[in-house]
Amino acid sequence: MLLSCVKRLEAVIEEETEALETRAPVDLDALNHRKSQGLLELTRLTRGLDVTALDATVAIHLARLRDKLARNQQVVALHLRAVEEIGETLAQVALAAESDGTYSARREHWS
Repeated sequence: MLLSCVKRLEAVIEEETEALETRAPVDLDALNHRKSQGLLELTRLTRGLDVTALDATVAIHLARLRDKLARNQQVVALHLRAVEEIGETLAQVALAAESDGTYSARREHWS
């Protein structure tokens, strides 16, 4: 049960990371929901888990999942920074378009 949960979560994480890296059209809300559900299931399955009693295969998959989650976190953070920068640029453009220039600094050239 734990191994199948980890494998499903790995697949979702890989799908999201690849979609963000390649800018492929994808339903990010659905992916995020699947990822959240998988992480919740993993959390529930690992409560009170004795790490020393883990099967070698499960341990390997958990280590891979940890690495994939770290990479996913980096890619998601980069994506969010890009969205924030685009939002800031659009806000500046909108403000500039609405301004009539009354309060903006004037540059005068003296000869």
